[in-house]
Amino acid sequence: MESCLIEDKKTFYSKAELYWKEVPPTVDGMLGGYGSISSIDINGSKKFLQKFLGEGQGKTGTGCALDCGAGIGRITKRLLLPLFRTVDLVDVTQEFLDKARSYLGEEAKRVENYFCCGLQDFQPQPERYDVIWIQWVIGHLTDDHLVEFLRRCRSGLRPNGLIVVKDNVAYEGVIPDNVDSSVCRDLNVLRRLVGRAGLNIICEEQQQNFPEEIYQVHTLALR
Repeated sequence: MESCLIEDKKTFYSKAELYWKEVPPTVDGMLGGYGSISSIDINGSKKFLQKFLGEGQGKTGTGCALDCGAGIGRITKRLLLPLFRTVDLVDVTQEFLDKARSYLGEEAKRVENYFCCGLQDFQPQPERYDVIWIQWVIGHLTDDHLVEFLRRCRSGLRPNGLIVVKDNVAYEGVIPDNVDSSVCRDLNVLRRLVGRAGLNIICEEQQQNFPEEIYQVHTLALR
């Protein structure tokens, strides 16, 4: 779908890396100037995620989570560390991961790994994670690389583990962003890619109370 929009994959990825290297390692930087929505975002994510966690048949454990495109650890700090015993972070920008060590404060001792790597190359350890959280980063992957990454994530899950994708969705088709070298896909495109990865959408919700001028944001739980 995005092949006509992304002619050179190497340039697509390198431009994104350069873009993020110029972004300040702050919450506002992570959210493109919309730092004020952070609490709304986290509260919505927590409400969504807690439906799946706990004891009993089919419930997802709370041992270890992976924060993909983690940046300085905003989601790790406010969503994942309060719910999981340990968390790993992966991000393509080393400066963000360095900042995360201080931003997370005392709770940083429960972060086991900081992986500096693009998701197109990242290989989760098999059967390590109860939840793999992927937020505002899939637009930096080509269709094929997103499918391959989701397949690798599936093998990285523990029994009853869960992959959560939370991201902007376009109203129709695929919209390129030449500023940060990304694409925004509509829900039908995203659903097809999830299916190609051999995963099922078990829950899907739209984030409420975000500013009207930004893209709709949807959260998908995958198994």
